[in-house]
Amino acid sequence: MENKLGMQETNKLVSIIIATYNSEKYIRECLSSILSLGVNTIEVVIVDGGSTDQTIDIVKSFDSRMVSWKSSPDKGIYDALNKGVERARGKWLYFMGADDRLLPGFAEMMQYLKDEHTVYYGNTTEFFEKEGPQYLLLKGEFNNYRLAKFCMNHQTILYPANVFKKYHYNLRYKVYADYALNIQVWGDKTFTKIHLPITIARYNMDGFSSLTKDKDFVFQQEKFQLVKRSMGWLIYLRLLSRKYKYQLRGKNWEQ
Repeated sequence: MENKLGMQETNKLVSIIIATYNSEKYIRECLSSILSLGVNTIEVVIVDGGSTDQTIDIVKSFDSRMVSWKSSPDKGIYDALNKGVERARGKWLYFMGADDRLLPGFAEMMQYLKDEHTVYYGNTTEFFEKEGPQYLLLKGEFNNYRLAKFCMNHQTILYPANVFKKYHYNLRYKVYADYALNIQVWGDKTFTKIHLPITIARYNMDGFSSLTKDKDFVFQQEKFQLVKRSMGWLIYLRLLSRKYKYQLRGKNWEQ
């Protein structure tokens, strides 16, 4: 089942792609945070994995001129995001979870989207529960080496649609397909990367990747080779040296 945006609504600046499955607890507030920006150059593309709760009923209550949806079984979150890319018509693509929220800074960020071979990224605030609600600001510029060491928050990034003419989410990686994609993109010199000190979203630390971070064994095994192929020998050797130093100190090395 699906609905589609009207033909008159084809010239969108940003497509926001959301993968959902039984997300009735979160999706209304998520969509409301997008609509509250008051920006009419956004389309929302929801790819639902066949929810059995009220997710789609809630989605249907929003303006179909802005929000389109499709609900059918898929092979997981990254399969859903790949399908969302195929449906998206914006010049830039943004990915978020149903439990994430956009902040007013997102609309400010959109004003800087100019070059369709540039990846723009900002900051996010992470939300988690520890003796009450807690917020942690994640910020800063990522060069190749920093990205090779640490996964950046996917919700900080607005990709030009041109990125997905070359790359896609690799379904071999069940948890870190977004990290693998970013390693490829940051290593690709045909795309400029610009960091803007704007906080654009609130990210839920209880989300999919946070809860399953130790279960992507394929990525853990292949990360170093992916870094070498995408970023070159220098970054690869620096990363390898870092790993050995951690091991010599008896510290755990996290992918």
